[in-house]
Amino acid sequence: MSVVKINVLTVPAEQREVLEQRFGSRAGAVEGADGFEWFELLRPVEGTDQYLVYTRWRDEASFQAWMEGPMKAAHQGGGDRPKPAATGSTVWSFEVVQSAGPKA
Repeated sequence: MSVVKINVLTVPAEQREVLEQRFGSRAGAVEGADGFEWFELLRPVEGTDQYLVYTRWRDEASFQAWMEGPMKAAHQGGGDRPKPAATGSTVWSFEVVQSAGPKA
């Protein structure tokens, strides 16, 4: 059963462009991970300063393997790392119960 992880990032208005550029520059970083199924970065339209980072995985084990491997390595670095664009982060977890796509 697929699992969905939604990372809720609080992003001040002046950091929105920075956040989007950073995600744009990392394009492809997660797509090759074993068990990866889908990614979307969702920009708030009104009433909130929270971006949603939506990823879908084959199973929890695939997500955990990515978190402990490539994701962990990408977020560790030297002292010259840029200041984070988000001021807070929460991860929501879901199991996919139903799914639909466009009819052919």
